[in-house]
Amino acid sequence: MLGPLFDPASIAVFGASNDPKKVGHAVMSNLLGFGYRGRLYPVNPNSPEILGLKAYPTASAAGAGIDLAVIAIPARSVPDALLDCASAGVKAAVVISAGFKEAGPEGVRLEAEVRRIGREHGVRILGPNCLGIINTANGMNATFAAGMLPPGRTAFFSQSGALGIAILDWAIGNNIGFSKFISLGNKSDLSEIDFIEYFIEDPETDIILGYVEDVVDGRRFLDAAKRATKTKPVVILKSGGTAAGARAASSHTGALAGSEAAFNAAFKQTGVIRAADIEELFDTALAFSSGKLPEGDRLLIITNAGGPGIIAADAAERLGLRLPMMSKDSIDALLKSLPPNASLYNPVDIIGDATHERYASVLERAVSDPNVDGVVVILTPQAMIDVGMTAETVIHASKGTSKPVITSFMGEKRVREAIDRLKEASIYNFPYPERAVKAFKRLSDFKAWKDAAPERFRHYPADREAVRGIIQRHVDAGRLQMAEAEAVGVLSIYGFRFPQRMLSKTSKEAAEAASKLGFPVVMKISSPDILHKTDIGGVRLNIRTKREAEDAFTEITSNARRLMPDAFIEGVLLYEMVRPGKEVILGLTYDRTFGHMVMFGLGGIYVEVLKDVSFRIAPVSEKDAFAMVHEVKASALLKGARGERPVDIGLIVDGILRLSSMATDFPLIRELDINPLVVSEKEAVALDARIILGVANPAAGVTNPSEGGAAS
Repeated sequence: MLGPLFDPASIAVFGASNDPKKVGHAVMSNLLGFGYRGRLYPVNPNSPEILGLKAYPTASAAGAGIDLAVIAIPARSVPDALLDCASAGVKAAVVISAGFKEAGPEGVRLEAEVRRIGREHGVRILGPNCLGIINTANGMNATFAAGMLPPGRTAFFSQSGALGIAILDWAIGNNIGFSKFISLGNKSDLSEIDFIEYFIEDPETDIILGYVEDVVDGRRFLDAAKRATKTKPVVILKSGGTAAGARAASSHTGALAGSEAAFNAAFKQTGVIRAADIEELFDTALAFSSGKLPEGDRLLIITNAGGPGIIAADAAERLGLRLPMMSKDSIDALLKSLPPNASLYNPVDIIGDATHERYASVLERAVSDPNVDGVVVILTPQAMIDVGMTAETVIHASKGTSKPVITSFMGEKRVREAIDRLKEASIYNFPYPERAVKAFKRLSDFKAWKDAAPERFRHYPADREAVRGIIQRHVDAGRLQMAEAEAVGVLSIYGFRFPQRMLSKTSKEAAEAASKLGFPVVMKISSPDILHKTDIGGVRLNIRTKREAEDAFTEITSNARRLMPDAFIEGVLLYEMVRPGKEVILGLTYDRTFGHMVMFGLGGIYVEVLKDVSFRIAPVSEKDAFAMVHEVKASALLKGARGERPVDIGLIVDGILRLSSMATDFPLIRELDINPLVVSEKEAVALDARIILGVANPAAGVTNPSEGGAAS
């Protein structure tokens, strides 16, 4: 599909110019100067010749059979240029021109026209408002950037043209090779998803890098990324993720969710490696460039300096890597070749007077040791070390093993030539030990992702017709917030257990209901308009007598009428008290990019103050549900602390999967909280629930729940 974009036999350049100050001149110069071997057709009605080539007033005048058009003319003229492209049989267009949706309402209209023309005439469009495209394999530099990327096996797409230019300059200056470079621009047609899909099968690309500010189609992105990461690493730097959603959220889950949580969940569920910054983006790419992956997460650190070795070990432990000792055979052999004051633990400290021969003796054993999956070699340029010979030693050891060997030759002047030699051998050096260790962690995580068994999803049986009826009644009445009793009814259909409860409309009914349920009881205001009951004094706990029940009824209803006079009050709900356990919160919210997200966290202060929660995008697999539980910082409390009994984690996982199933069945549910869910060794009981619906839409789960759920 994207062949004409990357491998065109002929290119027409709209706006080609002899004026060095024009973008069209830079594009023509790059195409002529860096080895593009196809036919070039400058398109400029005011010049008969551009840079020694015959120019044409239109692409149609040049004749049929043009594969690619590069358009660098004023925005208002782009639609006519695209119509001309369609007449000339052009299959793809790179629209460099700016002045579209980034420029205001008129630009938005103009971009919509460009998109319409492209779709109607079968012309795939990159841009507008982009830097262009490079394919180093055929020498095609269809950008207005200065210089050409060195050839390599890494593809890179960027939503920011300015960042793209900076990265191009960095890559050229550091001789870092790329296979393809794509500036996405406004993504009116082609987006990061199209290029991820293309690179899955691209024989010239081993590593996929990207910078994005948003994602056009969340569900399609999830599918493409998941397929790509099973064959090639995908590393993405995502910016702009700290702002919360535009809407005002009225549930705990909605308030805690935001685009940052959604993208983190999306990347975790697809195996995409998220880079925290530009440095980490390229550190990760360099780590993968050797083509070697570890079989596990067992890292051996070799160093000639104690401090950097300890720093590396600390970094490894923080990242969850294992630091094994070498096998007994290896240690016995090294005892004979290393000085008595060397440390044979991990890190292996061969001390400050180490020579390259000492490095060689350890490396020879390390790369063949069955306890070791990868090696980080740290070197500080002390007086006794021959840095160049040590680099050759590392290269020799690396060539003889499939295990990754990563270096951190620290310093600048004395190590520069050695670092260049390592780079020539596809061993990229990291200036600090922490970055080298993190690079190994990326390799280990990717190998584990590739080797992971297929995900298992559960879909729970439920009376969906009953739920559909409850939702439809709310839609018909124009009510988006369910009363607690209705929310409890929906969740009960999906297998959640609630305490026995009774609704009372008078204080006398409250006393009788409490007696029937059995003391002690809990009492809560029942109103579809009051979601945060505790905030208005609408909850009383541990009611032990009929008199207390009557008084609590009066107090609760008085508080509600005083603080929320317009609320519709159904009465007061009474609940049986449940056995003690750990309070957790489960929830659903809706992200406009990826659709429904399921949330888990510990209740009380952990969610209210610490916001210690985890998210995944529905549908959630069993593996991800378990991961959600263990991701929260306070999860250790669930395993039993200070003599407390541990809770059944499986019950929490079951609840997460039931909510995932519900979100898949009924996308019209936009927000949902179960707070708290009291979990013990033997049971999980929900004490409170709320459900908020989205705007009524038959395709979103009321008349056909199998549809919807994916972001547009």
